[in-house]
Amino acid sequence: MTTPSRLLITILLAAPLCGVVPTAQAQAGPDMAATIHAQKEALKALAFMDGEWRGPAWTVQRDGKRNEIIQTERIGPLLDGSIKLIEGRGYLPDGTTGFNAFGVLSHDPATKTWRLTSWAQGHHGDFPFTPTADGYIWTIPAGPNATIRYTAVIKGDSFKEIGEYMAEGQPPRQTFEMNLTRVGPSAWPSAGALGPK
Repeated sequence: MTTPSRLLITILLAAPLCGVVPTAQAQAGPDMAATIHAQKEALKALAFMDGEWRGPAWTVQRDGKRNEIIQTERIGPLLDGSIKLIEGRGYLPDGTTGFNAFGVLSHDPATKTWRLTSWAQGHHGDFPFTPTADGYIWTIPAGPNATIRYTAVIKGDSFKEIGEYMAEGQPPRQTFEMNLTRVGPSAWPSAGALGPK
């Protein structure tokens, strides 16, 4: 049972914390707003990625066989444009989904760096991402002294991305290619948000 003196001590100890929290939040407010603004401004440069895309693609499997698919991409902003979401689906000839990936593209104004956080085939990771004048480049590790480099060029309604296996002392070996056409704008993912009522 709490005694009156113990309760008074608890209130006195908690009182300073009550004053600290609003002050800290007030001080963080302008910094957070500036950070979000900088993120949104950075993401504006990649607005050309947004939309719904579809087209043929191929991958080289580990056994060397080439796998032909129809690839689709849905790309759009979220959090008021401060991040970009990407969903890719690869459809097999029978119409079933043979590949599904999800990514979150973000920018850190403090370090001026980009990051692509991706989930696919039971794995996930954070990968370096570099915007270019007409697309982007991102890489994932592929074993000791090796990476897979993805290079995309997006011009108007045309979206081409290739993947190359890059191993030390070896020439690049292409393992993936997709050639997509924009089929329309996308309200995803911001459409359909749950409202207050």
